[in-house]
Amino acid sequence: MSGTAVFSVRVSSELKAKVEAIAVAVERPRSWVVTQALEAFVAEQAWQIEEIKRGVAEADAGDFASAEEVEAVFTKWDNGG
Repeated sequence: MSGTAVFSVRVSSELKAKVEAIAVAVERPRSWVVTQALEAFVAEQAWQIEEIKRGVAEADAGDFASAEEVEAVFTKWDNGG
C-alpha cells in the first residue's frame, strides 16, 4: 500500500460480529479482514464493469453472433455437449 486512510462505515451488529469472528479465527486484526473483503469486492466489481464495457463496445460495433451460431450453442448444450 502506498499509504493508509481512515474509512468509517456503518454495518449491522450481525455483520460486525461475523467480521470479528473471522478476525479471531484467522488471528488477524478486524481492519485486515475488512480490507481483504473490500479489496476482493472492488476487484470483482472492476472486472464486471470492464466486461460490461467490452460487451457494450462489441454490441455498438455490431459484433453479434449470428442466429445460426446461437442455435448451434443451444443445440450443443441441449444434447449434453
